[in-house]
Amino acid sequence: MRTLTVAAFISLDGVIQAPGGPTEDTTGGFCFGGWIVPYADQASGEAVGELFAQPFELLLGRRTYDIFAGYWPRVTSEMPHTGIVEVFNRVPKHVATHDPDTLEWHNSHALEGDLAKAISTLKQQDGAPLLTQGSGELVRQLMAAGVVDELRLMTHPVVLGRGKRLFDETAQAAAFRLVQSSTTPTGVLVARYVRAGEVRTGSFETV
Repeated sequence: MRTLTVAAFISLDGVIQAPGGPTEDTTGGFCFGGWIVPYADQASGEAVGELFAQPFELLLGRRTYDIFAGYWPRVTSEMPHTGIVEVFNRVPKHVATHDPDTLEWHNSHALEGDLAKAISTLKQQDGAPLLTQGSGELVRQLMAAGVVDELRLMTHPVVLGRGKRLFDETAQAAAFRLVQSSTTPTGVLVARYVRAGEVRTGSFETV
């Protein structure tokens, strides 16, 4: 059985919308697209590179898939991120979509039927760990279904006040354990959390 990791760029108030550029996702009048760019440095680049250096298969929502499919196959040696372009173009890509016939990016596969069941089936198969990138709507469904095994979050020191968030009220309650963390020179907290069972509660009241 393989694991499912959610990787995300996130603000202090939990926003994950349009981290990479102004036109990435303006839904709801979001005007802060590209908010991670001022914090980009060598350390954050290395953290992203480390994430993609391990074997993985991509799990994507349709909006993120279309953004990726419109970019990665067209990357040239003069453009940024060429170190991972071959990997992204090669690895299997599992996509939540209602239009399976329109998945033209190499090695793309549509998730059919009930999403939670499709993900559970994928996890039970042999293969590399599953990894999400972006895909906020999909991730919220995964959190609601309780199928996420690991969180890889890059928390940026900014409050956006509005925008699509990683967690909402549908998320299934679960405990996670911090297993690795570091901070970049620009103040980005890079953290890895693994699932640690059910939420535990207690009281500070004396008996």
